[in-house]
Amino acid sequence: MIRNQLLQTALRARAGASANGGAFGGAARPATAAGVRGFASTPDLPRITERRPDETGRGGRASDAGVKVAVFGATGFLGRYVCSGLGTNGTMTYIGSRGDEFAYRHLRTMFELGRAKYSFYSSRDKQSMADVIADADVVINLIGKYYDTKALEDTGSFPFLKYKVSTSVAEANVEVPKAIAELCTEMQVDNLIHVSSAAAHPDSASEWARTKYEGEQEVLKAYPWATIVRPTQLFGHEDMLLNWFANMASRFPVVPLVDGGHALTQPVWADDVARTINRIVDDPEKFEGLRVDCFGPQDYSYAELARFVYDITGQTPILSDIPAEVVKYGAKVLQYEGSPDLTPDMVDLMTEDYLPEMPAEGYKAQTQVFTMADLGVESTPIEKVAFKYLHRFRKGGHFILAEGYH
Repeated sequence: MIRNQLLQTALRARAGASANGGAFGGAARPATAAGVRGFASTPDLPRITERRPDETGRGGRASDAGVKVAVFGATGFLGRYVCSGLGTNGTMTYIGSRGDEFAYRHLRTMFELGRAKYSFYSSRDKQSMADVIADADVVINLIGKYYDTKALEDTGSFPFLKYKVSTSVAEANVEVPKAIAELCTEMQVDNLIHVSSAAAHPDSASEWARTKYEGEQEVLKAYPWATIVRPTQLFGHEDMLLNWFANMASRFPVVPLVDGGHALTQPVWADDVARTINRIVDDPEKFEGLRVDCFGPQDYSYAELARFVYDITGQTPILSDIPAEVVKYGAKVLQYEGSPDLTPDMVDLMTEDYLPEMPAEGYKAQTQVFTMADLGVESTPIEKVAFKYLHRFRKGGHFILAEGYH
């Protein structure tokens, strides 16, 4: 009986709070007019600061943002940052994974309970991919691969084993994006966001860059309204750029600078790219059929990046100017590792500049291509982030240079 009385009292209190405009007796939060978006000024706040008219909750976490997003490639480097933003904004997210539950367990904490659905799919089974998309309003494709996945296969003669390619670079970068785009057209998905690369070019020496371009063209053929996102090289805690130099110095006494490391790159922070994608998700119609280029505030040569990394880590490898064709001899051996640090195709990519299509002034003078700045995302300098994840390569750890920690 006492329990029933307490329950009735709680219900009356809730009803009174709702009549007064909120659970805390304050004024009711006004709904934002349709189509109007208020962007947060810092990345720590939800992107949408005002609730949508059809949104359940106060906006952000523990709310229903009224949009469903399917993500392919969510378990990758960029994917985890994109999913974190979707979870922060209360977006119902459908995550496709080719692995078991351990492959995406790090994504579970990014979403409120019930705000993410995890589905197994095969890139060679279109029906399983359609099951991932389901009733999504927006599809994001982050799938990409820089090396052929190989597996050992039995043979009937000596040496009785050989490597076979299970998933090629061309399949991951061209065929899979094409299949996703075709499904989006067939299933009448409202919007498709395809992540390509600033290095994508049909005449590149790198197969990866060529297939990125081909995949981009196939997506636009199948789904002409797709939004293409073209980032430069990504840096961040799990990157293959700054970490690459540190890992190579940990493994080998000599780190090669391909053709002297003179090629230029303009790295962009992965979190900045993820925030840009999340802002496209917020108003996807505005970017239909358009391109968004993402790049950092400054370009560097690979030689400059190497010295920058070793200045942080304190590593002392020999930086050697080695011609690309010579570096490829070692790359042909290292390419058989599970997640190779170096492949012949990576060497080809390192011989070319990895830059946005035009300088910042050029982007401001045209209206056909958006940049991160157009979406309110300011590019983060590499020196503000790099120390956070490179100091672990120091001998003795983070505190080795401070007194009392020797």
